[in-house]
Order: sequence, then structure tokens, then C-alpha cells
Amino acid sequence: MAIPGAAPAPAHDPAAPAAPGTAPAPQHASETSLAFTAPIVGLALGHVLSNMVRTLPALTADMLGHDLDVSRQGLASLTGAYNLAFALAQVPIGVALDRFGVRRVSLTLLAIIAAGAVLAALAGGAAGFLVAQVVLGLGCAGMLICPVTYAAKNLSPARFGLWSGLIQALGNCGMLLSSSPLALLVDSAGWRAGYLVSAGFGLVVIGLVALLVHDRPSADRSRSLGREAREVLRLAAARPLRGAALLAFSSFAAVIGVRGLWGGPWLMEAKALTRVEAGNVLLLATTALVIGPALWGIADRRLGHRRALLIIGHLGAAACLALVALGGPGGPFGALPTSWDAAMLLGFGLTISAQPLVFALARSVVPPEQTGKAMSAVNLAFFAGAAILQAASGPVVAAGGIGSGLVFFALATAISTGLFVLLTRRPE
Repeated sequence: MAIPGAAPAPAHDPAAPAAPGTAPAPQHASETSLAFTAPIVGLALGHVLSNMVRTLPALTADMLGHDLDVSRQGLASLTGAYNLAFALAQVPIGVALDRFGVRRVSLTLLAIIAAGAVLAALAGGAAGFLVAQVVLGLGCAGMLICPVTYAAKNLSPARFGLWSGLIQALGNCGMLLSSSPLALLVDSAGWRAGYLVSAGFGLVVIGLVALLVHDRPSADRSRSLGREAREVLRLAAARPLRGAALLAFSSFAAVIGVRGLWGGPWLMEAKALTRVEAGNVLLLATTALVIGPALWGIADRRLGHRRALLIIGHLGAAACLALVALGGPGGPFGALPTSWDAAMLLGFGLTISAQPLVFALARSVVPPEQTGKAMSAVNLAFFAGAAILQAASGPVVAAGGIGSGLVFFALATAISTGLFVLLTRRPE
């Protein structure tokens, strides 16, 4: 498949000189070399940080609501602002990555995250916390795309699928840090301490990226910024990426809806767990989100059938999420034990972890010079969906309880998967 109006990605010829005014062809670096893996790890630590700050509200929702004097629905709107800012930043970040390179973009965004974390820690009310969430969303917007773009520009499409999973797996370790470890910190020092620790970690990552990452931006600066920005949006709407974009729309929304907002309140309110006990259950689910992407990446490389893997993963995730809600108070089975929630959330984490393969789909249909824009186009769909569906979940929960919110995300995931199936069918 190819993007309409774009030249197909050329086969790499190491001996062929780069055309005048274009970026050099990727060299397809050795996956085992320190020169390749060290920058990837440094950049992926930014994704770790991003996951820390975006999932902190899941374990601090009660404290945030009390201290900021906001309702549950209001808190969903405040945290949804993070995802909205994140989504809006995708277009300029996609352009910047192809124009200025991964190193410059990553360092700039990491500095913004550190500032946003400090603002969150100092917030005295809902307005201040809203500003902090917007700043954090802008900074975190490129923390997955930076390592993904770096890998995509240095690997062939066939080899990229595994690394997209490995990068996501490492980045999801940030959710491990925001489960039991940060639950203990929050219990002892308050939710503001979680954001201050995140700011300190951001400064460490800035130093590592400055030391380890060196890349060469595109030499082509002939096109206007406006034209390049429109190209990101065109890529997202182009037929080969349309189905993947619709799948992405609900995929991360389900993860952040459970892990970033409603998972903690469900376990603490519906299942009467303490904060640390809820953190332990979420830690198990998050472990699946760390292991899962690597497993799906290995399956992609060994088995192929990337489309089928994405369908199986997302339908399985929708089923697990619905079963969590059905095992709560008032469900058809009655209130099932916590082990049920742990098992279903573990299954959810493993199955939804197929989502990084969406990036691999996008990488396979664009030429190398459009890699950053294509990755940002997909990420735009991921986080636009997260912003819209997370905000929409607030009224659903207010009307029907937290279980209804979980079912809402399950249905959204199932519907998006169905649309993906229809839009990616091969013509008969």
C-alpha cells in the first residue's frame, strides 16, 4: 500500500548517493550495537516519564478532588486537558522531527515536562492544575514519537515492528513507577511529591539524551511549515492509514481510561481496597503493559499477519475490560473477589499491548523522509481519542458509576476494531 500522492518508500541501496536536497537514506543500523541501543534507551526514558505523570491521577483521584475542590466529573475534564494538549501538539512535533531531528525536539520537550511537573506540584486550585496538565501534555506529546521516529529512520520496515513494541514496553515502566512505588510515596508525602519526583527524573533524562543522542536533521527546508503541517493531517486521513487511525482512536483511550483515571477508583471504591492494595493490583496490570508490547513485537516478526494480531489484541482487550465491570457490585455474577479484577486487568494489559503495531503499519506505507510525520499522524489519533473519550467518560461515570465507564471504554474499543476490520479488508 502507498499513501496517495506520495512516492513509495524506496528500497535501500547503501551505494546510492542521496538526491540533492533530501535526507540521506537510512543506514539500517545494527540492532545489537551500543550506538543504536543507547540512544533508544535514553529517548525511551522520556516515555517512562510521560507515563509517570499521565497516570499519577489514577492513584491520587480522591486527594486531588479534595485539595482542588473538584468533582469526579471535573477531575476527568482536568486530566482530559492533558490528552487534548498532547493531541494538538502532534502536528508541529511531526514537522519538527523531520526538520530539526530527534535530539533537539526531545530536549525541548523534556524541559517543558519538568516545568509542567513543578507547576502541578505548586497548583493551588483547579485553574492552576489545568494549566499544569496542558503544559505536561505539550511536553509529553513527543516522548513516544521521539524514540519511535529514531528507530524507524534507522531500521527497515520489517525490522521496525519488534522495536516499536520494545520501545513501548520500556516506556510503560513509567506506569510501574506510578503504581505501588508512588502509592507509597503519595500516602506518606502527598500527591504533590509525586510530581516533584517526576520533575527531578525529567532533569536526569535531559542529561542522558544530551549525552547519548546524535542525529542529522533533514537537509530539505524548502517547503513551508504550513505545508508540512497539512501533510501530517493528510497522512492521518489517507486511505492506507484511515483504518489504523480509527483503531488508535480508542486503543490508548482504553489504557489511559483504566490505568490513568478509573482503575484506582474502581478498586478502592467498588472493591474496597486500600490505596496500596489498589496500587498492587494496578502494578500487576501494568507489568502486563510492560511485557505485552515486546511479546506482540516478537509475534509480528516471527508470524507476520500484523492486521490479524491487532484485531485479536483489541477484541480481547474489550472483552477483558467488560468482564472487570461485570464482576463488580450489581453485576450478573455479584461482587467477585479481587483476584477476578487482577486476572482480567492482567488480560487487558497483555491484549491491548498489540497497539504499537499500529506504528509499524504506518511506517510500512511512507517513504523515509515522511517518517516523523507519519508517526505523529498515528499518535495524533491515539491521543485525540484519549482526550475525547476520557472527557466523555466523566458524564457516563456520573450517571451510571465507575463500572459503566469501564464498559464505555470496552464498547469504544470493540467498535473501533470493527471499523478497522472493514477499512483494511483487501478488495476481492
